Amino acid sequence: MKFLTFAATVLSLGAVTLAHADWSRIQNEAKGQTVYFNAWGGSEATNAYISWAAKEAKARYGIDVRHVKVTDTAEVVKRLQTEVAAGRTANGSIDLMWVNGENFRKLKNGGLLFGPWAQSLPNWGLVDLNKPVQTDFSVPTEGYESPWGTAQLTFMADRVKTPTPPRSAKDWLSFAKANPGRVSYPKPPDFHGTTFVKQLLLELTPDKAALQQAVTPAAFASATQALWAYLDQLHPVLWRKGKSFPASAAEMHRMLGDGELKMSLTFNPNEAAKLIASKQLPPSAYSFGFTGGTLGNVHFVAIPGNASAKAGAQVFANFLLSGEAQTRKADISVWGDGTVLDVNKLPAAAQAQIRKTAPGALAEAVPVLAEPHASWVDVLEAAWLKRYGTR
Repeated sequence: MKFLTFAATVLSLGAVTLAHADWSRIQNEAKGQTVYFNAWGGSEATNAYISWAAKEAKARYGIDVRHVKVTDTAEVVKRLQTEVAAGRTANGSIDLMWVNGENFRKLKNGGLLFGPWAQSLPNWGLVDLNKPVQTDFSVPTEGYESPWGTAQLTFMADRVKTPTPPRSAKDWLSFAKANPGRVSYPKPPDFHGTTFVKQLLLELTPDKAALQQAVTPAAFASATQALWAYLDQLHPVLWRKGKSFPASAAEMHRMLGDGELKMSLTFNPNEAAKLIASKQLPPSAYSFGFTGGTLGNVHFVAIPGNASAKAGAQVFANFLLSGEAQTRKADISVWGDGTVLDVNKLPAAAQAQIRKTAPGALAEAVPVLAEPHASWVDVLEAAWLKRYGTR
């Protein structure tokens, strides 16, 4: 009860619109502030990009951005919940966090976020509103998080060994049966593993509309029946007969490079190009998607309601939305993360840079499928683990 009461208080305190705020005042307030940016630290390229952005923020705005590297955003959410439950209404340990999906839903529903603020940023005018920047796994963002980049489930293979890839869930099963022990996916709740299971669910369920609503026991039972039947056929022909799974997509990339697996997967359409450039995959590696589309979403940054440096966090988030920062982030040699901006609003040089491709990157147009409602994630992972996690 204490937690819920305090969470409501934080929401009330944080619900301050910036529609009429003086941006110069916010920038002045931000000078000298230290922004603790809690973000996934599992990629050298991502870490290097955040380091560059932090240096720019220091030089331009006098903000000291410190990257707190995390392995699981859910742990950051728990830390924030613990602070709030203990009565820490201000001077929290988290000023900005990289978040989306189920974690955003928990934060928003728990009244743990500052806002709305995102749509009042000066660079919001550059954002491509045709992209899903105003919903996050079917949960309205309502200005409580600012878009940072785009992602889409993408598969990778070696053209020498796999000239014709599977183009649907049905094809994937046939391919696995024809190549026993050479196909797999990361074990949920690994992000990429859960994403692959959601992809299958989206294709196989007879009631796709139900996935865009909050999950109910009846809807879950009905929607997943075909999924479990499919996985019961798939797992016996997987790597190690589905009795164990790769720990991560990175491990699958290594196994693809070693020839142990025939396919890998990523949520970055430029990943294969980067792996080719770093000689982790051969030049014959390529990316592909399913004909009917693959899951895609936007990832965001959000400010906790008890953040110590709200002004600094907003200024840094605005810089991350700038044409310069987004163009650099989209550069395959830097990170290769998709932009959330309307490219046509950028200078010609920036447009050309963002549209550049590299060998191995996803070159085909793959339809983007909307994520299921965030409430499906925990239930789906728990059910998967109960069925397959202990084999």
